[in-house]
Amino acid sequence: QVHVVESGGGLVQAGESLRLSCAASGSTFSANAIGWYRQAPGKQRELVAFISSGGTTHYADSVVGRFTISRDNAKNTVYLQMNTLKPEDTAVYYCNADPLIATVFYADFGSWGPGTQVTVSS
Repeated sequence: QVHVVESGGGLVQAGESLRLSCAASGSTFSANAIGWYRQAPGKQRELVAFISSGGTTHYADSVVGRFTISRDNAKNTVYLQMNTLKPEDTAVYYCNADPLIATVFYADFGSWGPGTQVTVSS
C-alpha cells in the first residue's frame, strides 16, 4: 500500500504559479496511478489530474493548458505544476494513489490525507 503526503500549497496572486508535491512511501509507487484532487469550500472534491504508472496523463477541462502533472519514480514523488492560477483554483488539494486507474479516476478511496491549501487572490 502506498501512503502519500501533500505539500507546496500557499497564498499567491492571480496569474502566479505554484508547484505541489505528492511524496509517497512504499516500494510499489511506480506501479500506481496518482491523482490530484481539490475541494473548494462548499463544493465536492473533484479530480484535477492524474498520471498513470506508464506516464499517461489526464486533466480536468478547467485546468487544461495551465496545470501539468509529472512523476519522478526515483524520488517517489508526483508533482502538479500550476501556472496562471485563478481565484477559482482556491481549494485544498489532495493526492492519492492506486494501482487501478478507475479507482483514481473515480476517487474511490477509503481515506485521504490532510491536503495542502492553495489560495489565489484576485
